[in-house]
Amino acid sequence: MLLRLAWRNILFYKGRSLATFLLTFCAALLLIFYAALMQGSHRTMLHSNLGIYTGALQLQHQRYQEEGGSEHLIFGAAHWVDLLRRTPEVTAVSARLETVGIAASRLASGAVVLTGVDFSAEADLSALQKALKSGVYASEGLCLYVGSDLARKLEVGLHDELSFIGSAPDRGFVAERFEVCGIFKTGLYDFDLNYAFLNRAAFDTLFRTHDTASVIAVALDDPLHAEAIGARIAPLLEPHLRLYPWQELLEDLLQMLSLDKIFGYVSLGLFFLVIFFVVMIYSFINVSSRIKTFGMLRSIGMRQRQIDIVLLLETLILSLGALALAAPLGGFLAAWFELHPIIIEGIAENYKSYGIVSDAMPTCFDPASILRQSALILLLNLLSILYPIGYLRRFSPTEAMRHV
Repeated sequence: MLLRLAWRNILFYKGRSLATFLLTFCAALLLIFYAALMQGSHRTMLHSNLGIYTGALQLQHQRYQEEGGSEHLIFGAAHWVDLLRRTPEVTAVSARLETVGIAASRLASGAVVLTGVDFSAEADLSALQKALKSGVYASEGLCLYVGSDLARKLEVGLHDELSFIGSAPDRGFVAERFEVCGIFKTGLYDFDLNYAFLNRAAFDTLFRTHDTASVIAVALDDPLHAEAIGARIAPLLEPHLRLYPWQELLEDLLQMLSLDKIFGYVSLGLFFLVIFFVVMIYSFINVSSRIKTFGMLRSIGMRQRQIDIVLLLETLILSLGALALAAPLGGFLAAWFELHPIIIEGIAENYKSYGIVSDAMPTCFDPASILRQSALILLLNLLSILYPIGYLRRFSPTEAMRHV
């Protein structure tokens, strides 16, 4: 009987019911799509930073990140590379040796991180090969593979020469002239501005290094398990070595994404606070205009608790009806724009320092997230009817019947 009465009221007060339905539908659709867009952009930023160069795990001397220096290198790197490659979840391993120096052309100079790498190993681990913009990727001899922003800063192009002076692991200095044989562009601004790569054979000859690495990067088939895999390998390492999961290596980025998510939900929360009060006002108007009707129902034996249930059922029916349309439509939009991302021209250039590497803004289809957003809207709507119910309870049956 109460459910039938709730349906009758919804159909009788069509205008107010439709307004509540549309407000709920629009609010839910916006929240679902906004959450999908925010998750998609954050996932893209994280995967860009993780997949371009960082790797899922990095083996380092435990003091290398804080202090650097030749005394904190990994010696006997081939042994550790072989150990990591034998781990079932590992898909690629690359031993890198970095040094910092000054590079100069005839027109400009600047600091550069010169890194000796095995280009074939990097092709399986990082996006360096895919980022090739011009020239060749796996060059031999004294040929550099430089970032596009570094090339622009130093005002050099393909086949131009660069002079380099930097420190060697034996605490000496190395000075040499290199040819620019390749230019890459990953989209990560700081990376493209500071890094240049040299094939490992030439690097070892020039810097008198052998079987040494500053960092051994590791790719996994599932980066989400990096911490667990690292913990399993850790007992096999020497005490001064440590495997860093990407969660630690990209800690600053993760904090920035968390902060951005908080600000995003705060901004959206203000909007939904307005929606909440609008829905509550409509509910209040709906209830206050029917006070006399509710008074008559109570005078013929209907309890106040039953009236409360009728009002809750009205809200529940309208909310579930709106969510039944908004959730599938929001999910469809999230899935569609995950496959066909929104293109915002120039966004990568404007936000490149934050890890935006493409003008594409994909969404993320996450059924659990859609259910959470739908549940939030349902909860807000149910809360919005509590004040009108409390207001109605102030009237006795006699007062309600005399209400105008």
